Order: sequence, then C-alpha cells, then structure tokens
Amino acid sequence: MNDARGETSRAGRKQVKAMSTNSQIETVHTGADKAKLVAAGVLLIAGVVAFYMLGKSELWVRVIALLALIAASIGVFFTSESGRELIAFGKESVREVKKVVWPTGKEALQNTGYVFAFVFAMALFLWITDKTLEWVLYDLILGWKR
Repeated sequence: MNDARGETSRAGRKQVKAMSTNSQIETVHTGADKAKLVAAGVLLIAGVVAFYMLGKSELWVRVIALLALIAASIGVFFTSESGRELIAFGKESVREVKKVVWPTGKEALQNTGYVFAFVFAMALFLWITDKTLEWVLYDLILGWKR
C-alpha cells in the first residue's frame, strides 16, 4: 500500500514537473537562424541606404529599390525560426478572436447608453461636490462673498 502511494506521488511529481517545464518556452536559435536574422537586418539597412544613394534618380526608382529590399528583408525574416514563431502566434491569435462571443447590436447600444448615463451622473456629482466645497470654503469659512 505504501508502494502504491509512493508510485502515485512520484507520478504526480513527474506530471507537475512536466507541466512546469512546458510553461517555460525555451527558444534555441541555430547559427543559420541567427545568420538569417542578421541578413534581414542588413537588407533593411541596405534598403534605406539605397534610397538615399539613389538621390539623383527618379523618385519611383528610389521607392521601388527601398520596397524591394524591405520585402526581401521581410522574406528572409519569415524564413527564420523567429519569423515562423511570429506567424504561428498570428494564426493562434486569429483562432482565439474567432472564439470571442461578440455582443449583438442591441446589447452594444444598451452598454453604450449605460456608459453615457454613468458618465453624466459622475459629472453631475463632481460638479455638485465642487460647488458645495467652493461655497463652504469661500463663503462660510473665508467669508469671500462674490
């Protein structure tokens, strides 16, 4: 009986340990992955430099060179592990947004009305409080009548 309980507690500890290690995401970047990130940065900087180096050219040539190098930079970034993680995060975010239960038009209007009513009530309360304190301080205590 003691052994069975020991087995259960060891299995429970393994499960807790597995759960705690799963909550910490450890990203390991390879050398090629880091090279892709550096290349993406270099392409981005090259786009800005090309835009200014082509200063005597037509504007559309400069803009096309800038956009082409920025697109290349983005393409290289999305082939890296960080880029794939960003894409996965975006897909997961879209999936979560689809799960949201949005209010109907009538509920949205009702909630907006409640907010406006509350704001009006608070403004009225603060105005009354301000005028009361002004009357107490200036007229009753200090005697500064207008």
